[in-house]
Amino acid sequence: MTKLCYEIRVQGLLGDGWQNWFEGLTIRHLEGKHTLLTGRMDQAILRGVLSKISDLGLTLISVQQQEPDNTG
Repeated sequence: MTKLCYEIRVQGLLGDGWQNWFEGLTIRHLEGKHTLLTGRMDQAILRGVLSKISDLGLTLISVQQQEPDNTG
């Protein structure tokens, strides 16, 4: 399966301890007290991440597929 880059925005600021829950994703804090999870994933991984977000009781703000990186 093809892996695409996704940005997943959740409400709240997730601490460094959350990195293990979202292995392989970059966690970045945004203004407005949101956290951005970014990484390359196929549809199965994306569904798993969204399921984790739901199971943990986090509020999902948005999911966006990013343009492919044509530099490499």
